[in-house]
Amino acid sequence: MKQYKAWRQPLFVLAMTAAFLIFLFYGDNKYHTPPPYGKSGIISLTEADLGRNNPIFLVDGWLLTDARVADRPTYIGEFSNLQRRDLSVSPHGQARYQLTLRYDGTERIVSVDFPQLCSEYTVLLDGIKLDEGTGSGRITFLLTAGEHTLVVETSSKIGYYSGMYFPPALGTAETLFQVSSVQSFAYTFACLIPLALAVFTLFLWQTGGRLARWFGVLCCGYALYMVRYFVFLLSYFVSLPIVQYWFLIQSLAMYVLCFCVIQLTVLASGAIRSKVWRWSRIILIVLPAALAAFSLLVPVLPWAVYVHGKLTDFYYVVIFCAAAYFSAKGITVQSWESRYTLAGCTVFGVGLLANLFFSNRFEPIRFFWQFEWCGFLLVLLFGAMMVSRSRRILKENDVLTNHLEEQVKERTEEVTQLLNERKAFFSDMAHDLKAPVFATQSFIEAIRKSGVGVDSELQNYLDLAQAKQWEMARRLQGLSTINALDKIDGERVRMSIKEILSEVYAAHCGEAEVQSVYLIVEPPKQDAFLMAQPEKMNILFENLIYNALRATPRNGSITISAWAEEDKIRMAVEDTGCGIPEEELPLVFRRFYVGAKNKETGTGLGLYIVHGIVAELGGTIDVQSAVGEGTKFIMEFPRNK
Repeated sequence: MKQYKAWRQPLFVLAMTAAFLIFLFYGDNKYHTPPPYGKSGIISLTEADLGRNNPIFLVDGWLLTDARVADRPTYIGEFSNLQRRDLSVSPHGQARYQLTLRYDGTERIVSVDFPQLCSEYTVLLDGIKLDEGTGSGRITFLLTAGEHTLVVETSSKIGYYSGMYFPPALGTAETLFQVSSVQSFAYTFACLIPLALAVFTLFLWQTGGRLARWFGVLCCGYALYMVRYFVFLLSYFVSLPIVQYWFLIQSLAMYVLCFCVIQLTVLASGAIRSKVWRWSRIILIVLPAALAAFSLLVPVLPWAVYVHGKLTDFYYVVIFCAAAYFSAKGITVQSWESRYTLAGCTVFGVGLLANLFFSNRFEPIRFFWQFEWCGFLLVLLFGAMMVSRSRRILKENDVLTNHLEEQVKERTEEVTQLLNERKAFFSDMAHDLKAPVFATQSFIEAIRKSGVGVDSELQNYLDLAQAKQWEMARRLQGLSTINALDKIDGERVRMSIKEILSEVYAAHCGEAEVQSVYLIVEPPKQDAFLMAQPEKMNILFENLIYNALRATPRNGSITISAWAEEDKIRMAVEDTGCGIPEEELPLVFRRFYVGAKNKETGTGLGLYIVHGIVAELGGTIDVQSAVGEGTKFIMEFPRNK
């Protein structure tokens, strides 16, 4: 039942597209315009005929003369080349088309447009040459009562077409301008819309994947195919040798367009890794290669143009079958893109069939060829698919983002609660353990002072107990310090580097002077600012200067310097003390790590706290030291402008 409903959409699209093409066939077709019609080399015109909204299309009544026939009656579009289904002769050569204009009315200035003459041509009126060139031609002349002989001479050497294949249009300059304006606007629209969609897909290439990329190529292929109108339109005014070779570019654009349709259908159906697609892809590449080869052989082998035509028809059939198969595959896997691919492939298939069955029986007056209409609808359908897909992805991203934000918020609350509980636990534990730890220390000291029963062995035990007690006291002090630091939760403020160094000097110069150590401050030449908490900055420098004072001998120096760069601030604390052994440098920022020289007095938290504060501010800290040569801590912070 679901599959039945799924197939109703393409059937509806098929019916609507077929109805639209039938409407075009009867409403916008040069071959279905009202009389006058030419016959036996003559077309009779009246003044009323020239006053209609549509031009008069000179389809019937021409007399054809070439190397094999003389004054053969024909209509324009009956044969695509001079071979005329005789495979033993060349499709190229020279030809002459003649039509007598028998006019009954007042004299008027009229024009005749000769579209897409894919040959070198010369247009003569009453034996006078009015135009020549390659591509499209136009003549303007004074039409007087009586008979006028219109002659078109063509000469071709390459291409699928030769002679005059598209019916000329006769009318006043105003009528031809109106028709040309509508058609120019339509083709401009048909070129710009796909190009705009192709540009749109550029923004989806990272997120839209292969669907977006192939859709962009499809749009470019269709736009290139439609550019032919402007190439031939320009040839009305300028002789363009390229128009003789445009059939190759147009064929290339057609092959790209067909391949992109199948590629998009395969991607939408999920059959990209199937064996059927691997073999189909080979066929869809080999056939255009064969068609291109026969295109090059057309000027050499007379039958190559016929084989090329049949291969082209076969290629269209293969494309149609492949599109139908992979569209059906999309229905079976229930791909959400299937409704677009089914509709698009239905429209494209109808266009291919129209191209086969209406050959030489349809040519538009104001708008597009039937296949071009189907290609334009196809681009719009796949464009709607890409827009729908983008909206779907954005909607899913919004849902995921909102869900992620909720999860992050929930986890943040849980982590915050856990951290608060941990702080409370450590604070309570430090408070509860402080009394028994110091009581133990008092008992040890009391036993040591009494000396009752204290022998050498007991003295060793007392020393070990006192060392372990001191280690525990040191850890408790560290817990108290960390808890005190965690309670500093004020907002960051914009702090001046010069003011920070000035306050650091004022706070520690007295202590340094007592220990006979020179405290030197080197502020930056130009003040700079960073965002920080003043209390934590004080703790940072307290720890660094405290460590430096313990390591620096009398008459030594401690230098605090700072300098600003374009987007960062560097600060350094350097002493001339004993230095740190090389093997200890990677360990100095670890929590509770105490160097060999500080086992008795260090807590192992000063530099750990310094490192934490620097990291919290988004900065980095590094240490440079050597035994006997002093130590230098270099900090780097993001600069606030």
